[in-house]
Amino acid sequence: MRAIITVIGKDRVGIIAGVSSILAESNVNILDITQTILQDVFTMIMLVDISKCNIHFHDLSDKLEKKGVELGLKIQIQHEDIFNSMHRI
Repeated sequence: MRAIITVIGKDRVGIIAGVSSILAESNVNILDITQTILQDVFTMIMLVDISKCNIHFHDLSDKLEKKGVELGLKIQIQHEDIFNSMHRI
């Protein structure tokens, strides 16, 4: 099972490290990642494999959300099928 993680906010040191450390602790594998900085706005999208995640999806979402608050970012995770349905034209 796969999920999409989106990260948006003011650029600063430690964003990728903060997100990826939570994923590693939760046994979530990063399949693909893209990130860019638009002036001083950091944006990142990650495709992750959550099939071997060792915590509940809701708990993973909460951890990422809390890390976002700590870093001054908006971090969101969605199951891939929900993400695709929401972004289909």
